[in-house]
Amino acid sequence: MDKKNAMRAGAVAAGTTLMMLLMTSPALALTRDDGDDPGPGLSVIDTIGLFVLAPLVLFGVIAGLVMVLDKSKKQA
Repeated sequence: MDKKNAMRAGAVAAGTTLMMLLMTSPALALTRDDGDDPGPGLSVIDTIGLFVLAPLVLFGVIAGLVMVLDKSKKQA
């Protein structure tokens, strides 16, 4: 009975995935809409700074504030 349920679950998952792939339309990213005015692209340094360094700095600041403002009793 376990094998039958696993086969059924696999078939449902595969069918759902196939239907979603078949029913989605392309993003049409190359077609410009009225009022679409994209700005200049980001350089490699800007991209790394925005998507890598900024989140790491933000994480560090939040973690530092949590450690500094921790009010729990310290164990000796």
